[in-house]
Amino acid sequence: MDVGRHPNIRLLAYSEVEKVEGKLGDFRLTVRKKARYVDENKCTGCGACAEKCPTVTRDAFNEGLGTAKAIYRYFAQGIPSVFTIDATQCRNFQPGKKCGVCAKVCQAGAIDYTQKDQMLEVEAGAIILATGYDLFDARRIPEYGYGRLPNVVTAIEFERLLSASGPTHGHLYRLSDLKLKNELPEMEKSLQKMGRALERFEKQFNLSSDAFYSQYESGSLQGDEYAKWANEVKAYRKLEKEVEVAREKVAHIGSARKLAFIQCVGSRDNRFNPHCSGFCCMHAIKEAIIACEHDREAEVFIFGMDIRAVGKGFEEYRNRGGTESGIKYIRSRVAEITEKKDHTPVIWYEDTMLREVKQLPVDLVILATACEQTESAKKMAEIVGVSTNEFGFFATSPSQPLDTTRPGVFVCGCAQSPMDIPESVAQASSAAARAAQVLSGSGTLRLAS
Repeated sequence: MDVGRHPNIRLLAYSEVEKVEGKLGDFRLTVRKKARYVDENKCTGCGACAEKCPTVTRDAFNEGLGTAKAIYRYFAQGIPSVFTIDATQCRNFQPGKKCGVCAKVCQAGAIDYTQKDQMLEVEAGAIILATGYDLFDARRIPEYGYGRLPNVVTAIEFERLLSASGPTHGHLYRLSDLKLKNELPEMEKSLQKMGRALERFEKQFNLSSDAFYSQYESGSLQGDEYAKWANEVKAYRKLEKEVEVAREKVAHIGSARKLAFIQCVGSRDNRFNPHCSGFCCMHAIKEAIIACEHDREAEVFIFGMDIRAVGKGFEEYRNRGGTESGIKYIRSRVAEITEKKDHTPVIWYEDTMLREVKQLPVDLVILATACEQTESAKKMAEIVGVSTNEFGFFATSPSQPLDTTRPGVFVCGCAQSPMDIPESVAQASSAAARAAQVLSGSGTLRLAS
């Protein structure tokens, strides 16, 4: 909020840097400000447009676990707090289709379908790269079943499930149960539609479907019309049984209480990323503690080669998770995840302390995926003219961890290496101070001998 109000900060959200020229003290950047199709100066963020929008799409902020509209605000606390139209989904931008609902309901008159991208020129004395990170795609480890087994999720998906603003409003359910719950209304609609089709046959022949089907099976009724009616009856009865089973299952849906976290998914692994992602262990412990706070009957297991609690107070926090929340730490390497007929995941692992192969059925498996450099950062390295290290992050030296290989270009947070939020915030302050130091003419700091 302070950034949006500060008179000396110019915020260019929903923009991309396309070109960087110049040198320390005199950089010239070409920035593409993307068209939102919404006037930022007029939009009040009331949300009437999204409420009336008829186009439902995937909710990217909630990792696809919920739905959003073609006109959206990425998340509630975003700055600027304005809406954006997804031109790839909005009917108004599709050939042969028209809509315009958002423009009709917007009392501020902020909708502008003719808006174009703008090319801006920005002058700067120094540049700080804070490109964030991407998460490892767990589908690259097929034995864990992510994307195939419904009750195997990533840590970021689990965090959205636990959040009060998430798709389940903080209630923790198995995704297979949620899918069934969401499918049930559609199944009931299909059943009603098939029921109306049977009613038309019954009126035409003045005979109930049950009585007709008994006669049809006995062979007393023959003909194409009767065969069509019989097929409708079979399909209706089959769907009716499926709906009854689904209703019974939905009525007994409960919270996912037996949870298992699997650490180092894609990290500390020479097949993918040899580096440690730094914050995954503590993130898993935090989420496990929150899950136990949500449900006192929750049972949580954390599978890992070891727990790397490297920050101040982290080891105490880890111990508190075990003593107060009952988290069970299992030193192991998980080999495979299978599932039972009811979609219950089964973890197959080697207990490296006991040197035994074991299995554990749980309600939900959470994969702590690796922190990787972003795809956009690789392009940014070329645009800005800086080097990356063997792990893909922007290269810096041990003696000057904020300086990239180009003078005047600095780095902070996960753009430099995997790190948690407090460390990223501290390093961001350091990068700002380093840029100010260089621009003030103080040069580099002399290292202690």
